Amino acid sequence: MQFTIFGKFKYFCGMEWFKTWFNTPYYHILYQDRDYKEGEQFLEKLIDVLNLQPPSKIIDLACGKGRHSVFLNKMGFDVLGLDLSEESISYNKKFETPASFNLTKPSLKFDVHDMRNPIKSEKVDAVFNLFTSFGYFKTDEEDQSVFSSVSNILKENGLFVLDFMNAEFVKNNLVEEEKIKKGNILFTIKKRIENQHIIKEINFNVEGKDLQFEEKVKLLDLSSIEIFAKNVGLERVKLWGDYQLNSFKENSSPRCIILFKKIK
Repeated sequence: MQFTIFGKFKYFCGMEWFKTWFNTPYYHILYQDRDYKEGEQFLEKLIDVLNLQPPSKIIDLACGKGRHSVFLNKMGFDVLGLDLSEESISYNKKFETPASFNLTKPSLKFDVHDMRNPIKSEKVDAVFNLFTSFGYFKTDEEDQSVFSSVSNILKENGLFVLDFMNAEFVKNNLVEEEKIKKGNILFTIKKRIENQHIIKEINFNVEGKDLQFEEKVKLLDLSSIEIFAKNVGLERVKLWGDYQLNSFKENSSPRCIILFKKIK
């Protein structure tokens, strides 16, 4: 991966921000203390509400380091974890089902995949896109392509769970600057809203070198997301506002968790 130096900061050039930042070790250092127990409890509640029965086939779209793919597989599901980060998928390969495994039992596989592209797999019962793993792309056409790829891979009446931030909550609760210490790295994080995007500027120093990365996610509201879904035959059937699956409230819910069903 190539980079050039402008002033005191290193900027990775010629690539979309998520293709560089997600592939660095610093991304995983910054977010290493995420509450994975909460994530597992959320998945348990979700599976119960969806009434998905093992060994249903699930795609974990934008799976990251694969923790939730592994957890779903331990619950008895056949899981394919997909992510754009080569580093994450390389890490995840150690969790895969061995080639000698009894293929009559649920398997766990990981592949590098850009969610804008068609998914090469047999049809599945459900696709999960969790923890704000959407809204990264520049154009509506790219966002629409994600929904197209999901719809095309789902069986009839298949389920799509999109776990996204609640745009109104983000606007009303923005913390403009904070400092987070992880090990010997002090991250300074600045957030702003610009052109209907939440932009997070991440600055830190490693071995005497000042680095800067950026996260940029669209502040998509529920109606905008539902248009993408409707265009490809996905119908909203449930809406929750947090990981305890409480009802969605536009001004106060931290999350916008949407359940779609493929109707055509």
